[in-house]
Amino acid sequence: MLYYITGGERSGKSSYAQDLALQLSDSPYYLATSRVWDDNHRQRIDRHIAERDKRWTSIEEEKEISKVIPDHTVVVIDCVTLWLTNYFVDTKNDIKASLSQAKEEFDKLLTINATLIIISNEIGMGVHATTEVGRKFTELQGWMNQHIAKHADRATLMVSGIPVEIKNTK
Repeated sequence: MLYYITGGERSGKSSYAQDLALQLSDSPYYLATSRVWDDNHRQRIDRHIAERDKRWTSIEEEKEISKVIPDHTVVVIDCVTLWLTNYFVDTKNDIKASLSQAKEEFDKLLTINATLIIISNEIGMGVHATTEVGRKFTELQGWMNQHIAKHADRATLMVSGIPVEIKNTK
């Protein structure tokens, strides 16, 4: 089962995803995709891990997320935006290469026997990016969001802390 949760910044995506995971499992996994950029960022990541209780198993993986997801688990993947950033930086802002690599890795997730709850951001709904690299990343994010949503069994748009179901095939 693939759940896709998207929305703007501070829309309630992570809380909703974590609550859903705990409804589905007594021992869910939390897969963080953020690259550790500096010591301050590492401290922030460690604080987020400490905020989750002992029911959670935390995993960190920057790009090859399919390799770290165990079968028969419930996994929150947080988040597509940070995950895509890793591809985008590594390809020197090449949208086509980043999208190709991310789609290839995402498609591997579809073969795993696990319940996945994928969090993303709708960055194209806000202010238009003022830089070329910002506009390129917004395009990349939009195309990847479409690819994930196409394969999702359920999709939810979070708006001001309220879940709005946008797709339900189950």
